[in-house]
Formats: sequence, C-alpha cells, structure tokens
Amino acid sequence: MQRRRVVTATTSDGAAVFASDEQIEPVTVALIPGGEFHAIWGADRPVALPLDGDPARTADWFPPPDGFRVAFVTIPPQTSGNSADLDLDAAIAELQHKLPGMAETLDPENPGMHTTDTVDFGVVLSGSVWLELNESDQLELRAGDCIVQNGTRHAWRNRSREPCVMAVAIIGATRSG
Repeated sequence: MQRRRVVTATTSDGAAVFASDEQIEPVTVALIPGGEFHAIWGADRPVALPLDGDPARTADWFPPPDGFRVAFVTIPPQTSGNSADLDLDAAIAELQHKLPGMAETLDPENPGMHTTDTVDFGVVLSGSVWLELNESDQLELRAGDCIVQNGTRHAWRNRSREPCVMAVAIIGATRSG
C-alpha cells in the first residue's frame, strides 16, 4: 500500500509553500512476507531551517546519533511465515540492500529480536502487536496505544490474523555501555 507524503518548504523570499505531494511506495523484503516499510522522512544530523523540501540523503534504515527517521511499518501476522523454498542467503542480501543497517541489529539466535541505538516513538494505527523484551516480558499494544522504546533488546510479534500498522519516529542515540 502506498502512503501519501506532503512536504512543506520555505522559499528564498520566506514564503511557506508545498514542496511536494506524492505517494511513497513501501519497501518489501522476502525475509518478512507481508511486511512493509515506508520511509517518510529523515536526516543523519540535526536539521537547520529553513529547508527547501528536498529529502535528505540517509545512509541506513536506523539513524546515527543526532539523526532521525519517520516511517510507517506494517507488521504482518506471524502466520505469514516464509516459504520452505526461501533462499536465505538471497533474502538476507535483499534485506541488506533495501533496508541497510537492519540486518546488523538482528539476533540470529532469535528471529525478530533486535537491539538498536535509538529511542523509538511508536503509535499503533491499526491492528495489534505484542512487544517482547528479552524473550520473556511481553505486552500487547492495540490501535491508539503508544510506545517509547529506549534502545532495549526487543521483538515485535503480531499474533493476530490482521496486519498491524505503526507510525514510528526513530531518534539516533549513543550507547554508553
């Protein structure tokens, strides 16, 4: 599903304008069938205003310290598992190409579990999802619920039959220990 992104800007004479109004295609990967990642906006360093409305170039899915990302993420039901004929090496290479930096955060011993050097603010827009911490603590989040994820080891598990759509703002952080 596409997502509409409307961007404002400031002209050289100081007027506020609509810089763009476009549909953003989702990033999909074979390793997460039914999942969608819509990168809406981001920067790898603090932003200086005014902006011309052009998107900043970003290196990875997750931002570095002082960077940020805004996105929509669709978490598919766990029943949308991978097919038996999935070429795992090709799927990982696709993940690294389409969502750079994501594979490096994953725990290979526990699929879906990952740790990022970010503070994430999420709002469940539709569906529900379980947030799992350290394979033991779990909490269900439903439409309208908000989460502040402070760089802890976690996984998102959709145990329902419907996709879960979340809006997320991800702020890069520095891990001291």
